[in-house]
Amino acid sequence: MMAADISRRRFVGASLLAGGGLLLDIAIPLPAHAAQASAGEPRVLTAFIRILPGNRFVIGGKNAEIGQGAKTSLPMMIAEEFDVDWDQVTVEQTHADQLLFGAQSAGGSRTTPREWLPMRQAGAAARAMMVAAAARQWNVPEDGLTTGSGIVTDRRSGRSVAYVDLAPIAAALAVPDPASLKLKDPADFRVIGKPIPGVDTPAIVAGQPLFGIDHRQPGMLHAVLETSPAVGGKLKSANLDEVRALPGVRHVVTIAGDGQAESLFDGVAILSESFWSANKARESLRAEWDDSAQLGFSTQGYAVQAAEALKGAGAGEVLRKGDIDAVFAGAAKTVTARYEYPFLAHGTLEPQNCTALFRDGAVEIWAPTQNPESGRGLVAKALGIAPDKVRINLTRIGGGFGRRLMNDYMVQAAAIAARVPGTPVKLLYTRQDDFRRDFYRPAGWHAFAAALDGQGRLVGLRDHAVSFGKDGTPTRAGELPAALVPANLVDAVLLEQTLLATNLPTGWLRAPGSNALGFVSQAFLDEVAQAAGKDLPSLMLELLGAPRSLPGEGRGPVFKTGRARGVIEKVMAMADWQGRAKLPKGRGKGFAFYFSHAGYFAEVVEVSVSEGQVAVHEVWAAGDVGSQIVNPLNALHQVQGSVIEGLGQALAGQNVTQVAGVVEQQNFDAHPFQRIDATPKINVEFVTTDNPPTGLGEPALPPVIPAMVNAIFAVTGRRVRSLPVDLSAPA
Repeated sequence: MMAADISRRRFVGASLLAGGGLLLDIAIPLPAHAAQASAGEPRVLTAFIRILPGNRFVIGGKNAEIGQGAKTSLPMMIAEEFDVDWDQVTVEQTHADQLLFGAQSAGGSRTTPREWLPMRQAGAAARAMMVAAAARQWNVPEDGLTTGSGIVTDRRSGRSVAYVDLAPIAAALAVPDPASLKLKDPADFRVIGKPIPGVDTPAIVAGQPLFGIDHRQPGMLHAVLETSPAVGGKLKSANLDEVRALPGVRHVVTIAGDGQAESLFDGVAILSESFWSANKARESLRAEWDDSAQLGFSTQGYAVQAAEALKGAGAGEVLRKGDIDAVFAGAAKTVTARYEYPFLAHGTLEPQNCTALFRDGAVEIWAPTQNPESGRGLVAKALGIAPDKVRINLTRIGGGFGRRLMNDYMVQAAAIAARVPGTPVKLLYTRQDDFRRDFYRPAGWHAFAAALDGQGRLVGLRDHAVSFGKDGTPTRAGELPAALVPANLVDAVLLEQTLLATNLPTGWLRAPGSNALGFVSQAFLDEVAQAAGKDLPSLMLELLGAPRSLPGEGRGPVFKTGRARGVIEKVMAMADWQGRAKLPKGRGKGFAFYFSHAGYFAEVVEVSVSEGQVAVHEVWAAGDVGSQIVNPLNALHQVQGSVIEGLGQALAGQNVTQVAGVVEQQNFDAHPFQRIDATPKINVEFVTTDNPPTGLGEPALPPVIPAMVNAIFAVTGRRVRSLPVDLSAPA
C-alpha cells in the first residue's frame, strides 16, 4: 500500500475490519524533520475513520484536548467533507505519535490553521472512495452520484446505498490524492459552522474518568516527589530509612536531577499504596538541600535591579528605525511612563500528574500533556532509551494555559517508574507542588516614551523593557518583539531590552508575551492619545492608515491594518463608544486593541469604581480570525474564557513573589482567580474576512486588561501602571 513517497503525500488507505466495518487510514503532512524513518522507510499511518455496522462512524481526535475544543473541531472538519451527519459520529482520542498522526501539540492557537486543509482533505478523500465504490457497484458514472448522511445516491435512478454497505468494494479501490479533490463550498457546510457541544461534555458533567488525575492501573502505586523549596537546589541528605518504615510506604527513592527544570531536579520520591499515605509520609521526610546558588533571588532584588537598569540605555537593541534622537529632539510634546507586571503562575485546576509503567526496556505513559512529542524526547533521554520505546496515551487535560507544554512531570513519573520496573506509578503534585514548581509567566518593567508632532501625531516611540534571560537571550515569554504594535506603525522607533538573572523557570501562559505586552503598550497609548487630545480608537485608526500588509517577525504572521481597522470599528459600534459620555456618574469605558497569534481583537470594558474597588459590568469583544468559525459555540466560549482569565490576572490579585529563591505562593488563597460573582456580561461578535481560519484560544485575552485599566482612568483620572490592580496603593 505504501509508495516510496508516501510520507510526503496526503492519502487514504482502506482495509476491511472484522464485522464488515471499513478502516480508512488518513495521513496528514508530516513535519519536514519527521518525513523519513531512520532507515529511510516510509512511515506507517494509523486510522482516523472507522465505518461500523449500522452506518455509524468513529473519527479519531488526534490533538490534546485542554478545553480549546480540538477534540470536537478536528473531527467536525473530517465529518463535513466525508459528508456524514454529526449524530452518526463518535469521537475517540488517539494516542500520541507524531510520525503517525502529524503534529499533536496544543498551543499557540495553531491547531485550526495547521489542520484546516489536511483534515478536510482527509474527509473528502474518504467520501471520494465511497462515490467510486458506488459507481463500480452500479456500473454508472461518478458524476451522477451525490452523498449525504453517509449515503451515496444516484440522481438518475434514485437508488441509494449506505457507506457501510460499500465497504467491501471501497477497500479494494485505489486511493485518491486529497490535494486533487474539490472541497465543499462553505455555503454547503452542514457540520462546520454549527454550534456543537464538546464531545466530552456529557462525560465531564457525569463525573466520568477522563482526566490524567483519574487514571488507574491494576497494582498501581502512588507517588509524591519532594524537591528543594528553592528552585534548583541539590539534595544533600534525607532520612530515607525512617520514611520507608511508615505505614503504606512501599519504596522511597532518590532521583538525581540533570539541573534542567524541563526534565529533572534532584528529589526524593515516596511510593505508597495510596496518595494519602504517600503524602502523609512526606510530612516525616527531613531533607537537607544545597540551595546556596538560589538564595540571592528575590522579588525585591529584581525590582531594585530593574529600577537601576531603567535609568540608562538597554543592554541590547531589539529594533531601531528612523532618526529616533532627532524626532524626540524636535517633538512638540513628549509623553513618558513606566509600567510593570509580576510573575504569574498557571494554577491549573488539575494539578500536574502522570502515570508511567516501565518494563522490558520501554515505558508506557498516560499523561495530560499539551506537547507530547517534546515529552517523548525528554523521557527517552532521561531513561537512556530510544524514543520509539516511549508510548504516550493522551488524557483529557484539566487546564493547561501553556503549563503542560512543559513535560517535567512526565519525565519525573517515568524516572520514578524506572526504579520499580513492572509496577505502574502515578505521580501527582499537591497544590503546593504545583505553585512552587511552575513555569511562570515572567515579570517585566517598561520605560516608555512617545514623541508627538504639532498635529498630535505619534511620530516616535521608545521602550526600554527589562525582563529575564541569560547571555543576551530572553527567557521563554520574556521576548520584546520587533513587530510589537504600535512599533510597526511608527516611523521612528527604539526598542531596547535588559535581561536579569533568575532561578525561576519561565514558560508560556495563555497568549504568551502578549498577555503582558498588550497591557503595557495599549495602556501607554491611551496616555499618548490623551496627550494628543484624542481617544485611543482614533489614535489607533490614525496609526493604521490605509489597508496594507506589514511583515511579521521571523516566520510570524503578516499584520494587516485593514483587519485591525475592521475589529476596532466593529467594537466601537457594539459598545456605543461614541455615547460613553452618557454613562451614569462613576462609570466609564475603556478601549484596547491587540494582534496576537494571528488574531485581531478589539475590546471595550465598562467599569465602576467605589471606595477603591473595581467592578467590571460589561465587556464587548470584536474579533477577526478569518473566513470561517468552525464551531461557533466553542468560539464563544474561548473568547469568554480569555476575557475572564485576563480580568482575573489584573483584578483578582495574582502575583508570584519570591524570597531567597523560594516562591511564597502555595495555593489559590495567595494567587486567586476570577470568581463567578465578579464575571461581567461578555458580548462577542466576529468580523468575517477572506483569510484562512486561525486559532481562538489566545488572541482575545491581551486587549481586555488594558481596556479595563483605561476604563479605570476614565472613571477616576488615575493611571494603573502596575499589575495586579491595587487602587489602595499610592498613585
